[in-house]
Amino acid sequence: MSSEADVVIRAKHLAKAYKLYDSPKDWVKQVLFGSQEKPYYKSFWALKDVSFEVIRGKSLGIIGRNGCGKSTLLQIVCGMTRPTKGEIWVRGRVAPVLALGATFDLEATGRENVLIAGAVLGLKRAEIVGKFASIADFAGIGEFMEQPIKLYSIGMRMRLAFAICAHIDAEILIVDEALAVGDLAFQKKCVDWIDRFRRTGTLLFVSHSTTELARLCESALWIDNGRVRESGDVADVIRAYRRATRLEKDSMSRFSAT
Repeated sequence: MSSEADVVIRAKHLAKAYKLYDSPKDWVKQVLFGSQEKPYYKSFWALKDVSFEVIRGKSLGIIGRNGCGKSTLLQIVCGMTRPTKGEIWVRGRVAPVLALGATFDLEATGRENVLIAGAVLGLKRAEIVGKFASIADFAGIGEFMEQPIKLYSIGMRMRLAFAICAHIDAEILIVDEALAVGDLAFQKKCVDWIDRFRRTGTLLFVSHSTTELARLCESALWIDNGRVRESGDVADVIRAYRRATRLEKDSMSRFSAT
């Protein structure tokens, strides 16, 4: 049995709604005249009722169909967005690969983004400068390190984002489909690094690849239509998920707003 001190992430009844407007006029009406009794928008509930805990040093995989709420859940854990309902509690320094890749300054160079991102993630300037050569070597983008991010491909941006996260001495690593971009050699480098990290750190890993989930994670959370459909041993969850994708029709109802 794990103690309270072992818990590094706890989510209780998380729910997240996004407001969808049919036109810009409806947004203005909502600002000026809207209320809970008379809204001028529809609500899309990306998450509806999600609860889970992650124990220090363990690896949790998150799986589910596109649009089921996986990325929204990770964004809440990273602090990029707040839940509409429920509570989230995180203990320890987080390395959010998904967050870094999405928030690069496109006009700044790779070098400048390394300095900015390192500071945001809690490193002192001297630490970042001391690790820069190793970050550049891990990213493997050569002279593009001195070029603006806007000139990078998506794969190059993710290379740089992952390289930064691999050097901040985080206690919790959060990865959202980062391995889907880049060439096979870089994917292998990332998987090997994650493999080493999870021996001492805590991993939250989202992927459509059940093979990667089975290799890197001990337990899994299956999100379906914004809710936890199944959780537990990674092999059991993967088996249930694979069976469902074979036998159940892919319903578009999860994209519906109310």
